[in-house]
Amino acid sequence: MTTSSSNSHEGYARYPSLAGRVVLITGGATGIGASFVEHFAAQGARVAFFDIDASAGQALADTLGQRHNLRHKPLFLACDLTDIAALRAAIGDVKAALGPIEVLVNNAANDRRHTLAEVTPESFDAGVAVNLRHQLFAVQAVAEDMKAARAGSIINLGSISWMLKQADLPVYTMSKSAVQGLTRGLAKDLGRYGIRVNSLVPGWVMTEKQRRLWLTDEGRENIKRGQCIDAELLPEDLARMALFLAADDSRMITAQEMVVDGGWA
Repeated sequence: MTTSSSNSHEGYARYPSLAGRVVLITGGATGIGASFVEHFAAQGARVAFFDIDASAGQALADTLGQRHNLRHKPLFLACDLTDIAALRAAIGDVKAALGPIEVLVNNAANDRRHTLAEVTPESFDAGVAVNLRHQLFAVQAVAEDMKAARAGSIINLGSISWMLKQADLPVYTMSKSAVQGLTRGLAKDLGRYGIRVNSLVPGWVMTEKQRRLWLTDEGRENIKRGQCIDAELLPEDLARMALFLAADDSRMITAQEMVVDGGWA
């Protein structure tokens, strides 16, 4: 399997409509979310991001500000997105600091493995809270400003796990399949105001966490058999699709599931 990874943005698309645009990314301290933060900031957007990992989040904001000589250093706020009151307060802080939010990337999730027998009512509620519930309430908190602007892009992160009938993730796969329904319903509700809502659906993205916790020789063989393209799927592959969905270039794309998985699902 070939690997292609680079933090360079040279040779890839620039989106003038993203310059100065206020972008909020949830779960942005590490993994796919961190790539979202980097790529939007490199486009000149005013990026805010949330994460429960305060040290990693602040380190990313500081590092990006120093590395890229950004016009707008990313704003990091520590936030537990399962606490809806805290989520609403943090979104209010972003608005106060940067202005109305024009792009929302609902990225935060946790794909912790769990069997059906292990699920309790408490773990079920916790799984839905971290993988689905905050997406709706984040949209609710930004929608009025987007309505006033008659514009906006909301990107909800899904997963191909449920499409592949992946085992040992019942609450996660249930939550991620529900993202598709949430996206399509919201697209109809908000489209009349010029707001676009799409799902960005990753395959198995080779983040540091995935390599450390889940990737085995068997997993590599599954990827090789499943994907049409024999290369590792990387966080930046998702970030570049998110840029397109956030930019004016995709102004008539809404209610869609944009699958980035190397052709697996």
